[in-house]
Amino acid sequence: MTALFLTPVARIRRQVIRPIAARLAPASDLAASPLADRTVLITGASSGIGEATAYAVARRGGHVLLVARRSDELDRVAAAIRADGGSASTYTADLSDAAAVDELVARVLADHDEVHYLVNNAGRSIRRSLALSYDRAHDFERTMAINYFAPVRLVLGLLPTMREQGFGHVVNVGTWGTQVKAPKYAAYIASKTALDTFSRIAGREAWADGVTFTNMRFALVRTSMVAPTDAYAKLPALSPERAATKVVHALEDRPLTVGTIPGAVAEVVNLVAPRLSDLLFASSDRRFPDSDAARATTSSDRMR
Repeated sequence: MTALFLTPVARIRRQVIRPIAARLAPASDLAASPLADRTVLITGASSGIGEATAYAVARRGGHVLLVARRSDELDRVAAAIRADGGSASTYTADLSDAAAVDELVARVLADHDEVHYLVNNAGRSIRRSLALSYDRAHDFERTMAINYFAPVRLVLGLLPTMREQGFGHVVNVGTWGTQVKAPKYAAYIASKTALDTFSRIAGREAWADGVTFTNMRFALVRTSMVAPTDAYAKLPALSPERAATKVVHALEDRPLTVGTIPGAVAEVVNLVAPRLSDLLFASSDRRFPDSDAARATTSSDRMR
């Protein structure tokens, strides 16, 4: 029964009990983050939200397993963590390759007795209208490969151990697009929506075993993924560090979702006035055309 109040209790611990305990007895268990001495696997850890999250988790005493394609960048992040007194291990893997994901899981479980937290952050974003995508089905296929199939494969590989140990938490770095359903993002939003739904169901199946899931529904975050879209240059956006703070709070508090008020409003409008929503977004679609990068013959997608 107490598990029903997991998130409120966790927030009280983080926002009230830990600050007081840190003042009165800095070395006490109450003052420590739930991430202390825990193993946290973060994908896409070589840049952006993943890199910033790795630093934040390490500062809270977690042992960070850094996963990305670029070994040199992983080494750079790991070196920075160790120089700051933290603990990190690196794993180079192309998560769009199913066999590489399975190999990653095997290596991680061989190296570490337990993985307590998984942050599915690695992803690919494409902003391209359907009018420019008629001969680009591969955009949808490779977006699903990294945004959906890779994290699902990681969950399937790590979930048995989490259930056996009686504890685990998975955070998926997603998008408010799952609520908004903005034009020109069919490939990206569909892949993130699939993961959002998968995690909601997985969380219900694994809840009795102490394993929980959080879906992060971020608005705009200023990373290399949004750089090709000129329309976003002057829009307000979270820094990777601010986004990482939200991810860390999700790891510590284990809420079901972390979203935005505009995203929630858009979701309600989509439900109660769907045609009005269509009209508004159709108008917006015309006002913000495809970027030059999207119109180019070469790929304009970006990965984190």
